Amino acid sequence: MSPRVTALSGYPEYLPAGRIVEQRVLDLLRETFELHGFGSLETRSVEPLSVLAGKGEIDKEVYAVRRLHADAETEAELGLRYDNTVPFARYVTEFAGKLNFPLRRYQIQKVWRGERPQQGRYREFTQADIDIVGADQLAAHHDAEIPLVMLEAFGRLSDELGLPEVTMHVANRKLAEGYYRGLGIAEPAGVLQRVDKLDKIGSEKVAALLVDELGLDTDTAAACLRLAEIRTPDTGFVERVRALGVSHELLDEGLAELAAVIETARAYRPGGVVADLRIARGLDYYTGTVYETELAGHPELGSICSGGRYDSLASDGRHSWPGVGISVGVTRLLAPLVAAGWADASRSVPTAVLVAVDDEASRPAAIDIAGRLRARGIATEVAPRADRFGKQIRYAERRGIPFVWFGSGEVKDIRSGEQVAADPDAWQPPAGDRRPAVRLH
Repeated sequence: MSPRVTALSGYPEYLPAGRIVEQRVLDLLRETFELHGFGSLETRSVEPLSVLAGKGEIDKEVYAVRRLHADAETEAELGLRYDNTVPFARYVTEFAGKLNFPLRRYQIQKVWRGERPQQGRYREFTQADIDIVGADQLAAHHDAEIPLVMLEAFGRLSDELGLPEVTMHVANRKLAEGYYRGLGIAEPAGVLQRVDKLDKIGSEKVAALLVDELGLDTDTAAACLRLAEIRTPDTGFVERVRALGVSHELLDEGLAELAAVIETARAYRPGGVVADLRIARGLDYYTGTVYETELAGHPELGSICSGGRYDSLASDGRHSWPGVGISVGVTRLLAPLVAAGWADASRSVPTAVLVAVDDEASRPAAIDIAGRLRARGIATEVAPRADRFGKQIRYAERRGIPFVWFGSGEVKDIRSGEQVAADPDAWQPPAGDRRPAVRLH
């Protein structure tokens, strides 16, 4: 008896129509990134655990990798990448002498995290990243360019597929760190990590963590949360932060950087970006601007796109490669929409035309017709069996194939029933039928 097949929680798999949805989303992302001069690259799936560790609270989510019969004393300890940024930083350091800077890269690959599976949280998922990396320095204007490129990509997803609008929330780690230091907190990293939990557990529990785990007094903890309450669609956040009465040179630097990003974003994408000082990002490698993105009408998904500036992630001791990047959680965005029926495709196959087979003796002629259609970019398949035409039409209907071609030189739109004479070297399907239509509701 064969063992029962069961699903693994946290490892989503799509049916064919869902995969078509994912592919179209990835195509639109790629097209947008390349329009802005980002080139594609891939990195390996594993990195030494020593490279993956020490980047914040992500350590406990890293999957270790070894051969089943590995010798622990002689084999390197490896882990699956939990994002694309850390492997990319290693890649830049390793190949810096062969790269041109500033480097503009996009990367679309699977990543793995040992999270508790839940809505919008998976153990294996696809991320799509863009980054701009400089040699020893990187101009500040790229902090505004990165979110604008990603917002353009989301705009295309909205226009073509009906994706709801997104809002990008932007903050600055220097601003937050300077504020905390101005309050007398010597180690602000711990505060940033706990403030990053605000959306998950609420302000009361975050305040308790600041007091119980970091030893802050209740007044200081309350002051930390007052900063996180500030949110404005413009540069009004500067005045509100100043009104809190805290001063520090790092705070001044962060305020100026965030104001510049907000001003540029408002000029090119009004309403797409807001200053939101609750955004902290838990990963330690962020050093300046940070981003998180919400999908309108779907707060349960959390941030579907996030990232920020990192000035010291990639370094070989003599040179550093500062960068700024942002990542779309493609699976986080799509998997719940597909599962709930909010995202689907008009057919489960790319095929636009099924060439019917009169009998097996006529199959070579059917194959020839299919080849002539394919030569002009029309996705075509030949019927698998020489059944009655009614059965071949039903086969096409089940797969969503809109047209059936007959050896008599006629093509039938099986949705309307219209059948016309056609030449395989000249006939074209309507533009909307050349590939499956993807719909997001």
